[in-house]
Amino acid sequence: MKKRGFMFAFLAGAVLLFANAGAEAADYGYISITNPSFNKTPIAVPVFKATGGQNNELAMAVKGADILADTLDFTGYFAIIDRNKYLFDPQRDGVSPSDINYGNWTVIGAELLVTGAVTTFDGLIEVELRLMDTYKNGMLLGKRYKGTVDDYRDMIRRFCNEIILLLTGEEGIFDSRIAFLSTGTGNKEIYICEFDGYEPKPFTRNNSITLFPAWSSDGKWMAYTSYKHGKPDLFIRNIQGDRESVVSKNGINTTPAWVPGSLELAATLSFSGDQEIYLLTKDGKIIRRLTNNKGIDSSPTFSPDGRRMAFVSKRAGTPQIFIMDMNSGISKRLTYSGRYNTQPNWSPAGDKIAYTAMNGGSTNIVVINADGSGQTQLTNSRGYDESPSWSPDGSLIAFSSTREGSSRIYVMTARGTDPKRLLSISGEQTNPKWSP
Repeated sequence: MKKRGFMFAFLAGAVLLFANAGAEAADYGYISITNPSFNKTPIAVPVFKATGGQNNELAMAVKGADILADTLDFTGYFAIIDRNKYLFDPQRDGVSPSDINYGNWTVIGAELLVTGAVTTFDGLIEVELRLMDTYKNGMLLGKRYKGTVDDYRDMIRRFCNEIILLLTGEEGIFDSRIAFLSTGTGNKEIYICEFDGYEPKPFTRNNSITLFPAWSSDGKWMAYTSYKHGKPDLFIRNIQGDRESVVSKNGINTTPAWVPGSLELAATLSFSGDQEIYLLTKDGKIIRRLTNNKGIDSSPTFSPDGRRMAFVSKRAGTPQIFIMDMNSGISKRLTYSGRYNTQPNWSPAGDKIAYTAMNGGSTNIVVINADGSGQTQLTNSRGYDESPSWSPDGSLIAFSSTREGSSRIYVMTARGTDPKRLLSISGEQTNPKWSP
């Protein structure tokens, strides 16, 4: 909490380096990943300039540039140009817009350029960062950040958020986190890491089986199922760990999903004898029953406006995905292709649903439009690709896969390209859930 408080202090003090940068940026064409002919934007990120003469500054200059390049590369929007091609020495040449020889960057294919200057003193750090358009010979964005050395990564990610907002018109994902399950302790527990797998930390220590993590839409609550009392109970816990409710009805209490913009959630309960979906308060009290059919109904996920709920049902004989109108209660079948479709996750834009489909002896990630059209298989590995979860901006999908042996967490673009493993820790990792 102390770090969060300090972060607010230094980020609020971040200043725009040049007043006219916004005017130039306003004319810049936005990146549109919905364009079928989308191509990555070539961008150069040279090592930052070390300006203060401190012994550790050059190492910090390299580290900062690497963090920034890796962060932008993670989005799938950019092609990071190899530094061996640069006609530029950051420690010799200037990094401000008037110092840049833009021809040295266009000749190697860079359309955008990020330069940085770093100064350290007495455990503090000051960073100047600029985004420049090499073809327009000008700066699109410039910021200066001050803080402690420990906040260096957060400063750079804040600037990356500014870049994404400028170029796409949408907030970046760099403040988001991913919850997932890991067996590293010998038990299945929930862990939480940053969006790119950085600093995974245990969230539960139940010494038992824990399943189905689900973030509330404000990011302050986590619902999940745990066997720590000997049977599958539903736990609804504040992220800070100071409040917790338990749903412990007879049978199973599982697959929670929060209603967007609300502290209500849906979950599968079987105390009536059949697995049905119920709407609950954050304290675990039943508001009403949502499904009432023979056969299993489970795995709810909501449209962004909360007006519709997708879920898995065996009412057609095999697991298929249905969509319910929350006002009328009327459900319609969404998936018809394949005999086993599960784990739906509604996109933040509301137009698509990602899900797990079994094809023969393997499973893959598939997306389908919310009206049932446009079904597209995104993965085709030899292993099991499961549990898709959209990033908060809808540009990426996290999922678990056994493509390299043990189950790990991967991230790919929403088009199914550029899959990359998120982290490497002991045990197996499954069931990722991206935070708001």
